[in-house]
Amino acid sequence: MRQLFYNAVTCVKCKEKLISYTVHDYKKCSCPNEAMVDGGLSYERYGAKDLDNLWLHHYYVDQVNDKTWEYYRDYATRGSRGKDGKQPLTWIPLSKMDDDYLEAVFDYGGAEWHLDLIRREIKYRENERSSKV
Repeated sequence: MRQLFYNAVTCVKCKEKLISYTVHDYKKCSCPNEAMVDGGLSYERYGAKDLDNLWLHHYYVDQVNDKTWEYYRDYATRGSRGKDGKQPLTWIPLSKMDDDYLEAVFDYGGAEWHLDLIRREIKYRENERSSKV
């Protein structure tokens, strides 16, 4: 089975982008087209009254390679409730996480496919730093 790591749609009519982060995270735009997305990273579910006015943004782990990582690193995310764990849940792109945060993810664990994305981001940054020297 292909692993989804970004599940979103954009309604062409109202330009609203809807991102589903977790299973049953149903989102719907407010315009008459009623664009919707659901499923988080577990499944793709999307719709609209007029599907011709819907842009899909579904990205899979097997689409990513070393040459395309610079593009995908803004879409792979990690949920966070802050350092103390008491903040509202936010979704942070790997590209925006600081180095300490990336390393700390391994202490908390996660699905192996997601940890592989974290490793890819760490490697990407190491390569960027060494190319600037």
